[in-house]
Amino acid sequence: MPNALEAIFNMLRISFDNTNEPKSLLHVIEVGDLWRYVTLVEEFIRYEEMGLNTTADDEVREMLTDIVKVCETQVKRVGNFMKNEGIPLPDVTSSKPNSNPKDVPLGVKLTDDEIANGVAFKLVTCSQACAKGQADAIRNDLGLMWTEFFLEWTAIGATVKTLMRKRGWLKVPPYYYTPGSPQR
Repeated sequence: MPNALEAIFNMLRISFDNTNEPKSLLHVIEVGDLWRYVTLVEEFIRYEEMGLNTTADDEVREMLTDIVKVCETQVKRVGNFMKNEGIPLPDVTSSKPNSNPKDVPLGVKLTDDEIANGVAFKLVTCSQACAKGQADAIRNDLGLMWTEFFLEWTAIGATVKTLMRKRGWLKVPPYYYTPGSPQR
């Protein structure tokens, strides 16, 4: 993790210091946010596995591998948090078996553009889930965890956007020109 992110995490830990906070039970919305997030990120991992099974592009494979590591770390952390709080874990889809991208028929195979845009969409969805979880959190330990996850997605999003821009995969809406301004 870059030094700037570590500095932000340390600052947040201080501001979310919960040494004087009595440990309360989680409320139903906090539990629902955790449950939904584990399911969402597990589904994201399945998408990344499908991408790894269909792409031969080294940069896309590296991006997917890095994101899988972050997803697995977050799922493990949320899973441990839920277990410690006595919350049962949701049933999730099992891992996809590895396959050779050359063996996947063209009509079934995701293009690298589709993979990158699907990843970008899922990054936005995970970021929104983190923001909602942080807003719903009463306990500081949970709020801090959501904030850390959000910052991880932000850092990954910058990398994904750079790759997408470089490859021409970034979907850009039409430019806005104010009425009466010269057209370019």
